[in-house]
Amino acid sequence: MADVSVPSLILFIASIVVAAGVAGVLIDTVAGISNSLDDQGGDVSAQIKTDIEVISDPETGVYDGSDTVTVYVKNTGLRTLPATGDSFDVIVNASYQSDVNASVVDGDDWRPSNVIELTISNISLPQGDHRLKLIVDGDEEVFDFRVS
Repeated sequence: MADVSVPSLILFIASIVVAAGVAGVLIDTVAGISNSLDDQGGDVSAQIKTDIEVISDPETGVYDGSDTVTVYVKNTGLRTLPATGDSFDVIVNASYQSDVNASVVDGDDWRPSNVIELTISNISLPQGDHRLKLIVDGDEEVFDFRVS
């Protein structure tokens, strides 16, 4: 009877050691996944609270005829956004624009419901239809306008 209990005891102890090792790895993995979800949740929350709307009239002169496009953009989201030219990605007719300036029209900060004047300089547009795409903190807005 002692011959059966010693190998059983050794197998039992070995299985406890293996189970403890597996549990340690699983706890570390679950903690890593939980931290990743927390980080991603914060990013998604910021994107959900970010919303903009171009409020310029596409039928009026957003293009001055020489080298400047001016549009008005309203913060329709739930958080204050940066109001600098560097905080925007601006694409006009599939061409990235780097000479962009932004100024808040009705206040000091671009808070919810405030409007900015976005000026894109050094751009030459022929007559016809054009498309402007704005990207701010993951939110995209497309504005179609006509140059006549």
